[in-house]
Amino acid sequence: MLRHILRKDTTNSVNLGIRLDAPAISGDRPRVHPNVLLPLASSAVSFIFAALVLTQWTQRRRSFQLVWAVGLLWYGISAGTEFWGSAFGWSEPLYRAWYLIGALFVAAYLGMGTVYLLARTRFGYFAATTIFIGGLFAILSQARLIREGHPAPESAVALVIAFATIAAVVVAFVTWRRRELVGHITMAFLVVASVVVTVLVLSATIAEPGYALDPETGVPIGAAIPGHIRVLSGPFNIAGAFTLVFGALFSAYVFMPKRKLLRGHRLPPIIAQVYGAIAIVINLLASLPLAAAALARGQLHSRVPATLLIALGGFIPGITSGLNRFGITWSFFLGELLGVLLIFIGFIVSTEVFSARVRIGPVSIGRREVTSN
Repeated sequence: MLRHILRKDTTNSVNLGIRLDAPAISGDRPRVHPNVLLPLASSAVSFIFAALVLTQWTQRRRSFQLVWAVGLLWYGISAGTEFWGSAFGWSEPLYRAWYLIGALFVAAYLGMGTVYLLARTRFGYFAATTIFIGGLFAILSQARLIREGHPAPESAVALVIAFATIAAVVVAFVTWRRRELVGHITMAFLVVASVVVTVLVLSATIAEPGYALDPETGVPIGAAIPGHIRVLSGPFNIAGAFTLVFGALFSAYVFMPKRKLLRGHRLPPIIAQVYGAIAIVINLLASLPLAAAALARGQLHSRVPATLLIALGGFIPGITSGLNRFGITWSFFLGELLGVLLIFIGFIVSTEVFSARVRIGPVSIGRREVTSN
């Protein structure tokens, strides 16, 4: 009851994007509320970005472009639900769409695009490791739900771990034996999991009023979603975010001048991937002075700053989304906007992305290729 009263008070200050909590001063105009402005900007940037990537896919037919376009569409729709709920009021269908798309689909499909992009490398081992770790995260989710007094059935936790383990083993095996199929196999698991969670979210019983908001900030939180669905988020978010961020870091590392403090060793597959991820991060940090010097000389490959921006763009909303799960919600919409802006800037900077020009109507974006005779 107290939460419902708080929600009514919050709605009065958030609806239609107008701040009514400031003192009434003669001549003052109502100000647009950040809960409306930030997700609206995120949604607009995401849809424009998705259109550019989708147009590029029609020209080059690369699988990663199509999957990234889908992920960006999810991003735009998710931010759009946040804008609509903040401006005009939340409802149960809107809240279900926000959780399904924003909390489960966005990171997973953006990360899936990176798996396709790096499918010819051994990145599939890293993707498999993150899927497995994401499944184990269900244990931590269950511990939190127990503290909240709404635990998920133990069978749900076991099923999440089992599915993630099977998917991880299959993806790792395919990486070993048929690397060209890694993207398709991983995508098949993601599609199956997406169908399952869609059915679960749309059929779940949600207590009145049909959504949950932070009473202080008005930002949506996942508290109204049943526990057996909330424990599913790990494989989607952890695998998606880690593959997006570390895939971008790996791409930057490939094209930058290197100083290797840690070198490769023959290790068991899973241990090798953990060691490899640590080695890339440490060597990348050690190589930054060399990259800065190359940038000053105008000799740094453009994919290095581009992919570093993409990595930062994937990292920031991952952090603010994680904080949202622990009740720190003030940065959620801001992190969402910064993330998509940084990824978009990285996309524009990258010569890999714009080796062909992208045209939407009268607008043409890209780099003209310069050839020497």
